Amino acid sequence: MAKQIDPLKVITDAPKPMVDHLTRHRDSAVKRFPLLFTMLATFGVVATLYGFQRLIDKVDWLSRNPVVMLVTGVVVLLITGTLYKKL
Repeated sequence: MAKQIDPLKVITDAPKPMVDHLTRHRDSAVKRFPLLFTMLATFGVVATLYGFQRLIDKVDWLSRNPVVMLVTGVVVLLITGTLYKKL
């Protein structure tokens, strides 16, 4: 009779070697192509900020009242900074 394999054990044990293998390849790719990864990260940040800008432009009330938008932004930064300090 064949030995029963526990699928849950296979799933929980398998990722460690795979993650180690993929991490080695990822690290070597970052070392070989630092400019490419820097440009990709920069693109991601710029695309996110531009997306936020476009969303704010669609909210007519915020685009007509930049002072309200500035105050709202500062309040959000203060609240998130306070929450960050409490963590």
